[in-house]
This record gives sequence, C-alpha cells and structure tokens, in this order.
Amino acid sequence: MPADRLLPSSEAEELVSLARDLAAGELAPHAAQAEADHAFPRSTFAHLGELGLLGMPYDESYGGAGLGYEVYLQALEELAGAWASVAIGVSVHVMSCYPLATFGTDEQRARWLPDMVGGSLLGGYCLSEADAGSDPAAMRCRAEKVDGGYRLTGSKAWVTHGGEADFYSVFARTSDHRSRGISCFLVPADAEGLSAGHPESKMGLTGSTTATIELDGVFVEDGRLLGDEGQGLQIALSALDSGRLGIAAAAVGLAQSALDHSVRYASERETFGKPIIEHQGLGFLLADMAAAVDSARATVLDAARRKDLGRPFARQASVAKLIATDAAMRVTTDAVQVLGGAGYTTDFPVERFMREAKIMQIFEGTNQIQRMVISRHLQRDEGGAAQTISASRTAGAKAA
Repeated sequence: MPADRLLPSSEAEELVSLARDLAAGELAPHAAQAEADHAFPRSTFAHLGELGLLGMPYDESYGGAGLGYEVYLQALEELAGAWASVAIGVSVHVMSCYPLATFGTDEQRARWLPDMVGGSLLGGYCLSEADAGSDPAAMRCRAEKVDGGYRLTGSKAWVTHGGEADFYSVFARTSDHRSRGISCFLVPADAEGLSAGHPESKMGLTGSTTATIELDGVFVEDGRLLGDEGQGLQIALSALDSGRLGIAAAAVGLAQSALDHSVRYASERETFGKPIIEHQGLGFLLADMAAAVDSARATVLDAARRKDLGRPFARQASVAKLIATDAAMRVTTDAVQVLGGAGYTTDFPVERFMREAKIMQIFEGTNQIQRMVISRHLQRDEGGAAQTISASRTAGAKAA
C-alpha cells in the first residue's frame, strides 16, 4: 500500500504521484533482472531527466522543479521502493550538482547547470579516498596551480557512477592546510588523464556502478573552480548534509516496500486455518516494522522542512540518516523473516532489499560518524546555552 503522505501543494502531489507511477510501471518490473545482470540503468536516468525528476530541488530557472527537499525526498522514496540503485543514483546526482548550484557563480550556473539538472549530463561525487573516507580532511589528491588552471593528480575511491558519469565534482588539495587547503572542481568525464578503474564487486546495489577514479595530471581551467580556493571542505560538508537526506529518504522507501511485501504475504499465507498476520507474534512484528518506517520518515521530513526554511539542519540530517538507515536494515531483515524460506529466495525481492539496506548504513558517512556528528552538535549547543545562562546571570548580578 502506498505511504499516506501530507504534501504541501497539488503540484507536489502530482510530482510524487508521477514518481510513484513510474516506479510501479517502469522500474519495479525490471529491477531484479537488471540487478542480477549488474546492468547500469543509464537510459532510465535519461528518462528521469526528461520527466524533471533529476533536478527536483533546484531552481526552475535552471530546469529544476523548485519544490524543495520536503517534496523531492518523498518522490525519492517512491523510486527507492521499486529500485534502490536508481534512487541512490538520483540522490548522488543531485548531490553532485550541489557544489555548482550552491557555490558556483551566476556565469558558471548558467553555463553548466541546466544540462546537469535536466538530465543530459549525469554526475559523480569524488570526495572519498582509500585512506580518507570518514576523514576527508586527510585527502591526498592534489590540484597544482598552473597557467590558466590546475592539474589534478590522485585517486578517488568509492565513486558512484564512476566510469558512467559525464562530470564529477572533485575535491583536491590546493595547500597543506588541513581544513582550508581543499578546493572543489567541476571536471568533465572526458578530460585527458581521467580514467575509471574496474567496478567494485558488491553484495547489493549491483545495478549502481561504483569505481575508483584516477586523475593523472588532469587539467582543469580556472573557470571550473567552484567557490573560492580553500573552500572545498566547507562545500563538501555542506553537500553531505543534503546528500544524507537523500540516502535517508531512499532507506525509508526501501523499508516501506519491504513492509508492503511483508503485509501482503502475511495476509495471503495461511497456517493453522488463518492468515499468519492474525497470529499475534507475527502481527506484532509487522506493527514494529510499520512504526519504524513511520518514525524514520518523520525524522527525514523534519530535517527537510528545516532545510527548506533556511534553518540549520545538519544535526537533524545526521539523525535522519542514522535512524532511517538503521530502520531499513532492521525492517528488511524482519521482512525476510516474515516470508520465511520464501524470503531467502530470489523469487521475492525482500532478500535484495536486505542486501541493499546494508550499504545505506555505510555511505555518506557511516552511522558511527553520524553519532559523532550528533554528539558534537550537542556539545556545541550545550556550550552555547551555558554561555547564555552565564551572561544572563552576570547581567542580573550587575542589575542587582
């Protein structure tokens, strides 16, 4: 059964309905075979671009839908419930556009963003390295200043769409300063010296290509520097806050689909003369699954609404990513249990859902990193509150 949504406008309802219909009619029927064949769905991304589903949160003047994250993430849920590789691809593409859309100049946005948002160009995000995943400030990839631009040298690991993308948002070191020595570049995939390694062999999301990107003295013109030199880490972390919401929404969509399959199976399968959903042990398990899905969706939407209002949302994004992806892992595991032996076969999609859920606890910052982010925000918030209380007491004492 479809999720019961509260959407802000009729336009938003139409967009989410479009995503739901496309997911059911065009994605779900092909997902299992494409995943089994490790087939990258490039034509699907092109189609999503034509329908306006690749640039949903971006400004209409550049070809986006301009409906904000509250709507975008709920459309992403619908895609994820049918084919997680596609939903993750959309999320990564949206994040790959973020540095240009948010930190680029008007001239840069006018030159490149319409084709990116419109789906003519598919993006990849090059931040992690083999020895710098959870700690991006430790990256070694370098950008040396040369006449007219920069030369990029190094390797980027775990790049979604690696070897398939048309452009990459690449982060590289322009000085040795740990936090202010990283810059962001928009690099075309056909740049001389750029190559992709053999795709990784993965337990899930096998329709989504992941590969190492090698940069062997790749020349990038000055006009492809996004933001200021040395601003790259700020750009990367800002993009990750938004990207985590995409992963969280995909996790909710995956969990919702696992719940739907479980309820359907439990309503049809009979033991001891009645559907197994009527047995309390099974019914309570399904109830806990439903509660986990609804709770996860609530955290995602809370963070999304804060972002759309221009309010701080970094802590809420980490909470959403943590809660939603842990819920997806638990719900998909329980879905396999509900279906029993059938759930362990490829005759039903829940075994695939379970394999796909695991990576969501890892990328865009592991859930252990999310806990670190949340705790640091709590420490900063508490420090600020303590200073406010101390200032208030001092003012009160002076008045007395």
